[in-house]
Amino acid sequence: MKRFWLTTLFITIFATQCFANSGTIVTYTIDPEKNAYDHNNKGVMYVEEKCYYAAIQEFKMAISLNPKKQATAVYFNNLGKVYMTIGYPSLALDCFKNAITQYSLNFEYYQNLVECYSKLGQARQQLKIYKSAQDNSALNKVIWALLEEATGNKKKAIIILDEFAMSEPDLLITPAVKNHIQKLVSELQQTY
Repeated sequence: MKRFWLTTLFITIFATQCFANSGTIVTYTIDPEKNAYDHNNKGVMYVEEKCYYAAIQEFKMAISLNPKKQATAVYFNNLGKVYMTIGYPSLALDCFKNAITQYSLNFEYYQNLVECYSKLGQARQQLKIYKSAQDNSALNKVIWALLEEATGNKKKAIIILDEFAMSEPDLLITPAVKNHIQKLVSELQQTY
């Protein structure tokens, strides 16, 4: 039996050299963007399995492999959602801010940020900041409106979001804002 394996090993070693082209070197290109995507997907799978520590590590690896791309906003958002799930909104806050910084046209990121402010008990304080902000850019109005909603003023939130949708009809975030307006209006109609 040993002789059979030794013969097979000997033939394998010498036969592979006959088939290989001379001067070729097998190379593998490491693609950090693809690896970041894979780590994010593993993190999502861990979240589904409720293995939150492993998910956090996977999302952190995805962020470190691909730190300055638009896709990184998804990784930050996923990491923030896990922190919120396990009860660490203070850690999630930075993640949601980074997600908005990386890609500011996803309405979910704003909703998650405002939810985080609410869990931290900072919604009213942040509302004052966004109301009095000198830089009242269009996207800041989205946070302002969501903070109004979080503090119980849905009518004011609808007005601000409607102004935003009218002034910025071509932004990618606008359809999601319009859907949220519809949801708020239906909630108000049910209360009356």
